[in-house]
Amino acid sequence: MIGFFLLSLPVFGVIGVGWAATRAHLLTSGALDALNVFSFRFALPALVLRLIAAQPLRQTFNPRFYAGYLASGVIVFVLVLLASRLAAARTVAAAGAHATTATVSNLGFLGPPLMLALFGERGAGPLAMAILAEIMVLLSLGGVLMGANGNARHGIVSLILRGTMLNPVVAAIVLGAVLAGTAVALPDAIARFLAFLGGAAGPTALFALGGALALQRLDRNTAVAACLISLVKLFFYPLLTWLVLKYVLKLEPFWVQAGVLIASLPSAGNIYVLAQRYDADPPRVSAAILLSTIASVVTFPCAAWLVLH
Repeated sequence: MIGFFLLSLPVFGVIGVGWAATRAHLLTSGALDALNVFSFRFALPALVLRLIAAQPLRQTFNPRFYAGYLASGVIVFVLVLLASRLAAARTVAAAGAHATTATVSNLGFLGPPLMLALFGERGAGPLAMAILAEIMVLLSLGGVLMGANGNARHGIVSLILRGTMLNPVVAAIVLGAVLAGTAVALPDAIARFLAFLGGAAGPTALFALGGALALQRLDRNTAVAACLISLVKLFFYPLLTWLVLKYVLKLEPFWVQAGVLIASLPSAGNIYVLAQRYDADPPRVSAAILLSTIASVVTFPCAAWLVLH
């Protein structure tokens, strides 16, 4: 158990440094935006492209894993959507935001450093498929529901589709898969360039994530919803993923372990951007992202110990 905490410590430590730097007013919101742009649009795509292109496609992509992981996410999404809409009497937009927060993981910032630390470069395959499942399906569906408020419906579908298709990480996954499938090796100079640029993805993304968390708040009005959403995200979603991958699809241990740990990641920060844009209960979404990220300092190493021990 201690070993898994120590393995995760550098990752969450960098988040803590970013949080402390922002709280100490060493960083402005503009500086955080610049770090996010560099990490998400340049460093992370370089990392993903190099890892996917360097491995045989049959080892990287598993259609049964993709189907099982996506099915687990859709089930949780629908259950949270119904519970929020019917039991808590939230609007369609707010319920969609809650469902998205409970199912879309922080795959861009936390996924690569943690999965590569636990599985090595082999972890890039399931991570890439999880990104495709969550961004192209769950986040897109959630965005459409969040845009259900009033005149926000205008153009929401085209906006979500455009954002998905132009997502640099998705583009890197597709290009990497094409290179791997055609057995086209990257020239050595390009591979070294991508490795150098991609090496900055983890530290900059985690530092920026810590800074973003420092700007968020948790209060009495949002605490209950944040706790419930975080419980679903950190416990129920991984549990259902484990049941589907292990007992329904009977996948080999590596794919089961990877799927459970990816599902165990906290909620993605970009959900808050959509919730704020479409007035889809942004305070509770922000609180759930903050709480799930803080709790994952403990829950993720525990999940890793349970599935890998």
